[in-house]
Amino acid sequence: MNSRRQESLARVALGSAACLTVAVMLAITGQVLASGLSHVSPAFLLEAPRSMGREGGILPTIISTAYLTTVALAVASPLSIGAAVYLAEYARRGRLVQGIRFATESLAGVPSIIFGLFGFSVFVLKLGMGWSVLSGGLTLALMILPTMVRATEEALQSVPARYREGSLALGASRWQTVTRVVLPSALPGIATGVILSVGRAVGETAAVLLTAGSALGVPQSLGDPARSMAVHLYILASEGISMDRAYATGSVLVILVVLVNAATNYLGRRRVPGRRKHAWSRPSSSA
Repeated sequence: MNSRRQESLARVALGSAACLTVAVMLAITGQVLASGLSHVSPAFLLEAPRSMGREGGILPTIISTAYLTTVALAVASPLSIGAAVYLAEYARRGRLVQGIRFATESLAGVPSIIFGLFGFSVFVLKLGMGWSVLSGGLTLALMILPTMVRATEEALQSVPARYREGSLALGASRWQTVTRVVLPSALPGIATGVILSVGRAVGETAAVLLTAGSALGVPQSLGDPARSMAVHLYILASEGISMDRAYATGSVLVILVVLVNAATNYLGRRRVPGRRKHAWSRPSSSA
């Protein structure tokens, strides 16, 4: 078999795999949207659920999801950015950095139910927070922390070295270089990691169910239990309360995830400063 034929077979196989992936994605999203969009209306989005979710809307679950995600981002963002800055700008290459990266990657592969059990045993029981927005938000923060650390570190490493060298040559300190040059340049990549983390937090079910509870109603404080949209969808479907409402809630989640991924792709195309063209990067034609 000659190399040209091998190349053709490889191209067909890879193209088929890509088409199959797209087909599976379209089948799943198409099934959910086809079954649920007809039940989505302004009233469904703006009313509270009634009769355990058989009637009414999902407004409290939308608000609860926003609360949980906000708490998770407020806790995870400074920790992840600080850890990424240390790894990318200050830490020397060695066993310590390798150990931190290995721990981060291992944490990213832990099943969500394990995070839920940890949050339930530590935040809900030992610390006495109970089923609450705070317990669920802290658990989600632990879940999204590895994603944000890796995304932020890659964004910092994508900043061209000449930016740092130019800042240091002008007399700026390392801290000034990081805060005024590197971080602003890496902001699109950092935002990409944050948006990806939002997508994971919004779609999480097991960890939230074990830590935030499933109480219907709008939480009035961080100590109140909350039911996210994903948990609401799970309860509606698993208990057979209303499949129409479950599909409608799933449609809202699908649209939200699509918007999050679209924003991620948009920011991802702008994340590498080195790809931008600058006038000073070209040789001048004047003497």
